[in-house]
Amino acid sequence: MAENKDMSIYVHIPFCEQKCNYCAFASFCVNQAQIEDYLNDLCQEIEQRKVDNPIKTIYFGGGTPSLLSPEQFKRIVDVIYKNYNVYDNAEFTVEANPNSITEEKLDMWKKLRVNRLSIGVQTLKEKNLRKIGRLHDKMMALEKIKLARRQFDNVSADILIGLEDENGKQLAKNASMLLDLGVKHISCYLLEVYENTKLYQMIQDRRYKPLDEEEMIASFNKLSSYLQDKGMTRYEISNFAYPGYESKHNLNYWARGEYLGFGLGAHSFVDGKRVANLDSFAGFKAKKTEVEDLSETEQIEEIIMLGLRCCLGVDLTKLMALGYDITLNSFYKDYIQEGVLTQEGETLFLNPVFYHLSNTIIANLLP
Repeated sequence: MAENKDMSIYVHIPFCEQKCNYCAFASFCVNQAQIEDYLNDLCQEIEQRKVDNPIKTIYFGGGTPSLLSPEQFKRIVDVIYKNYNVYDNAEFTVEANPNSITEEKLDMWKKLRVNRLSIGVQTLKEKNLRKIGRLHDKMMALEKIKLARRQFDNVSADILIGLEDENGKQLAKNASMLLDLGVKHISCYLLEVYENTKLYQMIQDRRYKPLDEEEMIASFNKLSSYLQDKGMTRYEISNFAYPGYESKHNLNYWARGEYLGFGLGAHSFVDGKRVANLDSFAGFKAKKTEVEDLSETEQIEEIIMLGLRCCLGVDLTKLMALGYDITLNSFYKDYIQEGVLTQEGETLFLNPVFYHLSNTIIANLLP
């Protein structure tokens, strides 16, 4: 492992009070005995994989990390700070659902050096909150954000795009309420429907009608324009932030920085290798992992894909070092002339206006 290279830490808490109807992730309903058993394995993994590298960001994701009791949460944080060299000003994010945010937990997170909250709002339309299986209503979401903002300056909110009867105008109205409460960062995710979910069955039974692809893109564009008019930067395809409030943890992913992932299904990226923990409790307990050693072609593809989806751009010298001159690609010249791509020095950027076409553009630019 490279000496003294800054790294990030991701901790996966795979438990939820109730699985959302659209969720296809590795998350499981709460069982206290199972949580305690999992935390034992998790803390052991964190200790055993200790490195000397400085840690610049910590991110607790899930599942629902905010359902952990103060004691359970403190136990994990203590193990991290005991075994790792965490910067004093490290960004420390916790994902939270409105229904599991309490004043006691906010106090405890603050004391444990958490300085950023990512709150799963998803929508402020009551009917949709019920239909997608969320445990909070509109009032609770707004009240809990207000409560969180008393202690945390850096609060992010998630919004789902594509829900039934939620067009761009409705989304902008929702975003307006969040910004009025002091939310500094908004993540906008397009609704994806997976076959093994309740939502899929609801759609099959004609009990739910999400927006079609065209309506979804139009709604996203309307929301995107609204947020940018309000002074936010679209610094990544799905993420908007006021200047200085971009997620440093996610930027590290997109820059192909190194990170350690702890917990069930968590991924790590160290020394050019991707390592994934298995996403079953048995597999995680047995410490089984899947290792992917990236080929030069795969590294080139990653550099292009990750760099063009955000404000960081693609470092052309890194591509050249791997033997790929992207400027010789048959699409490159046209994209530059049409303003789809911009080259500044040795960095290539995708014009955010074309983010909705990024999959096609990226595919065309690959070797």
